[in-house]
Amino acid sequence: MHISPDDKRLQYCGRIDFDNPKAPVLVYAASFVQIRFTGTEISVTLANKRAYWSSRMGYILDGKQGQFLLTSDSDAKTYVIAEGLEPTEHTLTLFKRMDSCHIVTLLGFELGSDAKVLTPAPLPSRKIEVFGDSVSCGEVSEAVDYAGKPDPEHDGEYSNSWYSYAWMTARNLHAQLHDTSQGGIALLDKTGWFMEPDYLGIESCYDKIEYQPELSEVKPWDFSRYTPDVVIFAFGQNDNHPDDYMAEDYNSARSENWRQHYRRFLEHLMEVYPKATFILTTTILEHNENWDISIEEVCKTVNSPRVHHFLYSQNGKGTPGHIRIPEAEQMSKELTAFIESLGEEIWDM
Repeated sequence: MHISPDDKRLQYCGRIDFDNPKAPVLVYAASFVQIRFTGTEISVTLANKRAYWSSRMGYILDGKQGQFLLTSDSDAKTYVIAEGLEPTEHTLTLFKRMDSCHIVTLLGFELGSDAKVLTPAPLPSRKIEVFGDSVSCGEVSEAVDYAGKPDPEHDGEYSNSWYSYAWMTARNLHAQLHDTSQGGIALLDKTGWFMEPDYLGIESCYDKIEYQPELSEVKPWDFSRYTPDVVIFAFGQNDNHPDDYMAEDYNSARSENWRQHYRRFLEHLMEVYPKATFILTTTILEHNENWDISIEEVCKTVNSPRVHHFLYSQNGKGTPGHIRIPEAEQMSKELTAFIESLGEEIWDM
């Protein structure tokens, strides 16, 4: 039995390209599609386009997590997720483990001939959006043997958005998540690590659903499709590449330019999301404190009850590599507590 991607009984979450409802494209980490069904087997047909790393999809089937490797070519391929299941009700959440190092087109699910698709559970009413970098995507999070150490050599196999602090926080708060984050990205073009050697920044990508010309046509995002209650700005970590001008001179023209752009970006999104609460932060990865001091300065200058600056207990003191699962759990615990301290009214705006 073929289940088309535009079947109303499928549940989607994330910034997903639905220009072709029968072939939606998953771009961002933590984007997912969920299906409830009866039967003993399920497969999925996907077409994958990759820019770098090997590509892996994740899934939660009846509460148990798994993953599978995608082919390196862009042809459609059917992947068997499970066979020999008990002939009862099952729930599958198929999710994007990785950022836009690859994009995936969903072409449908295959069930047994005697299967049934059931009405999905509703998504939570609370909504969060995270603008961040690789830490917000859960990149290299599963390399738990390297906690507190530089990253191991890898080909993307350790990256898992399920274990990002961003998705952990959304689950803690029972909220939907748009993880609008990209590994290596900085605020400004020509800085950071994303899209070497030209380096695209958040300012060039935040309003896109697809933003890598190497993989697909660049497309704008319709902000009316998702209005978050809480927006987390979690960037400023990669902005010190190729040179850490903020550490060298807090009052330099480049440093002031960064603060001006950060403020303009924040104030713009405050207009796009006129009722949302904004949390400004970085991560526990090593970085110079001048970046956090700059963010605090912007927060005070904007001077809005909707804008808050949050620092983790280990801010800037953590691993020289990426955040591993235990560190992400601690970050999520602290961030969850901070958001909860703002009161229930932030979800009722």
